[in-house]
Amino acid sequence: MTTTIPALSPGERVGRLTGRLITPLQQGYLKDQSHAVGALARLRRGAGKDFARTPDLWGLYDTGPLHESPDGVRPLGEAELVRAEDAVHVALTLWALHQQSRGTGMHRAGTRTAPQALGTAVRRLMPPGDIDEPVRKRFVRVGNAPDLPAVAQRLREIVVLLRGADVPLDYALLAEQLYRWQEPGGPDDVRRAWGLSFHAHCPPRAGTTGAAPVAAGAAAAADDTTDLTDKDAS
Repeated sequence: MTTTIPALSPGERVGRLTGRLITPLQQGYLKDQSHAVGALARLRRGAGKDFARTPDLWGLYDTGPLHESPDGVRPLGEAELVRAEDAVHVALTLWALHQQSRGTGMHRAGTRTAPQALGTAVRRLMPPGDIDEPVRKRFVRVGNAPDLPAVAQRLREIVVLLRGADVPLDYALLAEQLYRWQEPGGPDDVRRAWGLSFHAHCPPRAGTTGAAPVAAGAAAAADDTTDLTDKDAS
């Protein structure tokens, strides 16, 4: 019997490409290879900024596979390509900011037993069994963002905290979700996924080593926003 392999969705194509782009750069950066160090420095300057406003990054990474149409795969339409390019850009630049000065890889593909989803990563910033309110409010602000540029800017604040606590993130998954965010009805689906991963995280058992929670006041220092409420976090 012949097994039919389902074609990847546009979001899945974005996620796979993002992972393939990050992996060699991350390996090169950890080996202190000059080309990778230089590429990350350029990518960091684009963190939180629109793809169209960062021409210095054009050609730094190859998104050609998004424009290709392998046998049996529907080519992406113009609107889909714009969403895909934007999602890859946001994920790559945020990863470069996250990876800065870290001695281990901050992009880490998740598994069923060890997810590295955004909600899981944010929950790991908090003390086991407790909620860090400033961090929670920043997470809420990401979910309440009205569009992708706002999501990128607010994610930048979260990434700064993740970097400080050495908490990794699955940037391939994030890129896929950023693509989905731009689709009709996508924000609700992505918010649901982020919320589920936040609440599903199981903190380390007593006696095991987990990521250090954010020190008191560290979240407040991530940007100039203070004392936000859920109503204001939009």
